[in-house]
Amino acid sequence: MQWTYAKAGVDIKKEQGVVKALSAEIKRIKESKGFSGLLELPFDAQHLLAISTDGVGSKVLIAAELNKWDTIGIDCIAMNVNDVYCVGATPIAFVDYLAMEKPDERIASEVGKGLEEGAEIADIYIVGGETAILPEVVNDLDLSGTCVGYVRKDKVIRGELIEVGDLVLGMKSSGIHSNGLTLARKVIEGAGLSYNAPFEYKPERSIGEELLTPTRIYTGVLELLKRCEVHGLAHITGSGFLKLRRITDLGFDIYDPLEPNPIFKFVQELGNITDEEMYKTFNMGMGFAVVIPKSEEHEATRITGGKIVGEVVEKEKGIKVGNVKVL
Repeated sequence: MQWTYAKAGVDIKKEQGVVKALSAEIKRIKESKGFSGLLELPFDAQHLLAISTDGVGSKVLIAAELNKWDTIGIDCIAMNVNDVYCVGATPIAFVDYLAMEKPDERIASEVGKGLEEGAEIADIYIVGGETAILPEVVNDLDLSGTCVGYVRKDKVIRGELIEVGDLVLGMKSSGIHSNGLTLARKVIEGAGLSYNAPFEYKPERSIGEELLTPTRIYTGVLELLKRCEVHGLAHITGSGFLKLRRITDLGFDIYDPLEPNPIFKFVQELGNITDEEMYKTFNMGMGFAVVIPKSEEHEATRITGGKIVGEVVEKEKGIKVGNVKVL
């Protein structure tokens, strides 16, 4: 079987339809093209409030299989903080939402360890949250959260400065992060493999442990924003490299992509997945992308440790990664 994200149960096009249907009924809404919402503050004319909400998704099912809950809190922080970075904002506070099938203090404690570690890495404070016991709604647990940050109005990154010829700087991912796990799980389970089996590329770790590698928190972006001119920022999550379209309608030629982590090769070969589908689903080794003018290449790569992977091209050229046409 040749697996796709849609066959696994997640159809990106249908999901976009759900978003449109939901948004169409909400009148008190402020549209935001980027990764975080931006809101004016009535008491501060100089700054905007940035808000992002996200969850860990089906990564919790891997945690349940391994009965290992101490890392998904990092993912929860990361998924939100990284989105706040994308508008040029500095994250400051976080609230979490933990829904459980039944009360379990041990699991809650382990989840708390991850949230604390993530907050420490991101240098933010967890200022509150909510816990709900929902035996008829939730299996095991679900974890999500909301992050708020701030940005000066004249420092907001909206992508409108992106132009043909700008460079794309790619920052390495730590692995599969918290996206595409539905497809990865279907492939692995469909092959009859156990999550406790050794991961062939790192035999000292199990397949499940590799999948649970926490999402990277891209703290280096804040230093980059202080020192360099930045035209666009993209967190490469669900729908993979299609996320680049959230910052500009122009095209991208990713002519020298980062090397995908071993987990992607493992899933692709096991599921007979096409290159195009992989780049439309996973981060494929690049968890964060920064668009910069050519003049900032040296300083930006020095600060972030990333590398130049491509450039912005005309809209009609779409998105291409190497020889793979993504859009």
